[in-house]
Amino acid sequence: MERSLRIDDGEVPLQEYRLRLGGREWRILHTDAILSHLDEQRFLREQKARLPYGVVLWPAAIALAHDVAARADAFGGARVLELGAGTGLPGIVAATLGARVTQTDRQPLALSVARRNGALNGAPGIAYHQRDWTAWSDAARYDWILGSDILYAETTHADLRRIFAANLAAGGRVLISDPFRPPSIRLLEAMEADGWTIALSKWSVGDDAAPRPIGVYELAAPSTVS
Repeated sequence: MERSLRIDDGEVPLQEYRLRLGGREWRILHTDAILSHLDEQRFLREQKARLPYGVVLWPAAIALAHDVAARADAFGGARVLELGAGTGLPGIVAATLGARVTQTDRQPLALSVARRNGALNGAPGIAYHQRDWTAWSDAARYDWILGSDILYAETTHADLRRIFAANLAAGGRVLISDPFRPPSIRLLEAMEADGWTIALSKWSVGDDAAPRPIGVYELAAPSTVS
């Protein structure tokens, strides 16, 4: 499999991250692995506009993959939508657990990496679609909507709330991982005030000396609360 990403002004090498979950190993191609606060600060300082953030492996994606694997029984046969899929790790784990997964991203480069990672891991039947949250056209309903570190920009919150409302099946759940960013907390607090039920699981990603805390939030719409 090709281990570089072609862009307008050349090629960028792809690295490989290996993650053991649920008794098996996943291999994820990426342009950079951001595990700590220092990694993120360095990446944002050095980042050039030629690459989208989605081709990087973020800690929230690793935490969400762990959380999905821990819920293995809930994903067999489930319909899953992944928003801002990036390198695709959480959706790939869901697909290998038997879910019918649709991965979406606004950036074609990110989708190309997700597609390669799906093939690399033998993830069956993932559908890949380039989608813009501001011009969303998917009318399907999903049992799970996944997203890792997608709440950081307040300008996207209204669009995401519309997608959650339009695409979540009755009884379905939204599963969002986030490194406790203030804009994300404000959105979750607003949704809870509007009747959404939110449960939190906490994960740590990275080196034992300086782990990155990540929250995984399970959201249930007001009409699905039992």
